[in-house]
Formats: sequence, structure tokens, C-alpha cells
Amino acid sequence: MNARALAELVMVVHFGVLLFLVVGGFLAWRWPKLLRFHLAMATWGLLVVMFPIACPLTWLENTLRTAAGRPPLASGFIDTYIDGVLYPDSAARLVQVVVGFVVVTSWVGYHVKRRAEQSAPGHRGAESA
Repeated sequence: MNARALAELVMVVHFGVLLFLVVGGFLAWRWPKLLRFHLAMATWGLLVVMFPIACPLTWLENTLRTAAGRPPLASGFIDTYIDGVLYPDSAARLVQVVVGFVVVTSWVGYHVKRRAEQSAPGHRGAESA
């Protein structure tokens, strides 16, 4: 595979990672082991928003773009592909808040679902392990 195709593959993977950031907590309702991965992803997302941390996927895409003779992204992945494309630049902070709310809602729902399952008749908790 050439560098340009790999750069585009990294871009697609990056979109997938961001999608998982938004909906991963809900996926954990069905597959509880995903919650750890989602917690790590949400922590990373929060750190990137709060501090000027470079994303390794953006770095990899830029490295591959450069190897393919294309310019690196002028700004970060979200600034290039999402802000101003999926929503106006002026809504960026609102989108961050909404995403945070969705993530927290998914975690609260996960907790409520697990507690309901544990209190359900016939539930065999830790003693069945």
C-alpha cells in the first residue's frame, strides 16, 4: 500500500475513533468490557481538548501525507475534517459540551443498567464467578 492510501486509511480510522468516543459508552451497555477502552478514549479526548496535546493519529496521517508528497494538515484533524464541515466553527465549544454530555449520559445509563441487572430476581452476582 502506498503512503497516500495509508494516510487515507489513518483518516478513516481516526473518524472511527471519534465515533467510538461519542457512542462507546452505549456500546458498553451490550459489551461491558468496552467500558475500559471507552474510559481511556474519553480521558484522552478530554486531555486533548484541555491541553495542547498532539494526537498520534494526526501525527501519523501527517507523516504519511508528507511521504506521499502531500502537505500535512494545516491544523488538527478535527479542525480540518469536522469543524466548519459538519457544523459551523462557531459551534465547536457547544459540540464539545454535547459530546461530553452524551458520554456522561452513556456512563450513567451503564451504571443504572448494571444495578438493575444485579437487583433482578435470579441474578447470580459475585458468588457465580
